[in-house]
Amino acid sequence: MSDLRIVIAGAGGRMGRTLIKAICDHEGLTLAGALEHAGSTHLGADAGVVAGLPAVGVTVEADGTASLAGADVVIDFSSPAASVHLAERAAARGVAMVIGTTGFSAQDNAALGAAAGRTAIVKSGNMSLGVNLLAALTRRVAATLDDTFDIEILEMHHNKKVDAPSGTALLLGEAAAKGRQRDLDAWSERGRDGQTGARKAGAIGFASLRGGSVVGEHAVIFAGPAERIELVHKAEDRMIFAHGALVAARWVTGRQPGLYSMADVLGLSDF
Repeated sequence: MSDLRIVIAGAGGRMGRTLIKAICDHEGLTLAGALEHAGSTHLGADAGVVAGLPAVGVTVEADGTASLAGADVVIDFSSPAASVHLAERAAARGVAMVIGTTGFSAQDNAALGAAAGRTAIVKSGNMSLGVNLLAALTRRVAATLDDTFDIEILEMHHNKKVDAPSGTALLLGEAAAKGRQRDLDAWSERGRDGQTGARKAGAIGFASLRGGSVVGEHAVIFAGPAERIELVHKAEDRMIFAHGALVAARWVTGRQPGLYSMADVLGLSDF
């Protein structure tokens, strides 16, 4: 069986470099291309060297037309605008895609949905296998407990993260809302400050902390009368996200067009 040919978008970023290392460490995978935005200081460099490895013979480029033509799947941890543009290009060539980018707008999500009508896309706010199990547990607990248990989601990340709440926090919020059969946008509470009044029954609260080099910590708190349940995940190394993305890449290759989640990849959709 031939190797799975993978193109990495955002190759010079934290996750891009981690993914390149992971591909080089796994048999059956080949780095078929490495993409960066126009103007990146990494353009023209060997992708292996960018990732802190010996040269691998793949040059970081901005265009990527040739790389996409020979790829099975693209893994993208870049920016919302870049992800949407790349999804359109991948869809035009029938190349599958795994998207770990966060911070999408409603318009962005609509564009990704349109692209998924032409190719298979796995999109998740977090690629960690543990986090996606946590999301499934969150949905189940939220469905089991009534509104006497308030739901709060707390997250902390490094001081370079640009979006809040994190994509993972929103993933967990969506899971909680689904468990309660509610629309997250209508029931979420964010950024409390000043005289906010009493907490609305049934709300799903979010709090974001930023500092240091924290990879990612998330807690879903179910606070009821005289008791509290906390579901917690702590990421210690970005390699867990790369590992999950590679699991998703293997799973999505050859699938029918559609927008899939990590719950689909892990068989947790009906948990």
